[in-house]
Amino acid sequence: MSHTALLLIDLQNDYFPSFKDAKWPLENMESAAKNAQQLLIMFRDQNRPVIHIQHEATTTRIPFFQPNTAGIEIHESVAPIGTEPVVVKHKANGFLNTNLQDVLKELAVTDLVIAGAMTQNCIDSTTRAAADLGYNCVVIEDACAAMALEQDGEIIPAVQVHRAFIAALGFAFAKIEKTQDQLA
Repeated sequence: MSHTALLLIDLQNDYFPSFKDAKWPLENMESAAKNAQQLLIMFRDQNRPVIHIQHEATTTRIPFFQPNTAGIEIHESVAPIGTEPVVVKHKANGFLNTNLQDVLKELAVTDLVIAGAMTQNCIDSTTRAAADLGYNCVVIEDACAAMALEQDGEIIPAVQVHRAFIAALGFAFAKIEKTQDQLA
């Protein structure tokens, strides 16, 4: 029997354009969070495990997720309740130097439903690591958000960055679904 957990990655205030002091607002963060919230409600209603991952910057060179700021807090729409674990990380990979693997083992988790931000960093890194560790991963594409990137003077729109990384994850590391696929 498989045991599935919802892994919510870096759904923190600094990424939300609606947060008045957002340090790194992401395009489509609001809609991604609404979808993540629907997944969260479903998992809670079904008494299935939910794990929150919170990124904490370790240097002031990174303008967001600074300790002791409101921006580092998990957004109220998906905030942890009760005994839902919060794993604090300092790198893109949610498994690197954290207790995430221990939390998943304690909960007997074999499958992960993954949502959050940023698609091209922490979603990508954590999903690849999870797959390498033997977890069956499903990335919910419309519950993730990315940012535009620049390469050789060309701006690559956030939607294209997101689609490219989702396609790469779907090629070898995860099943790709939409929120409604999970809710059905």
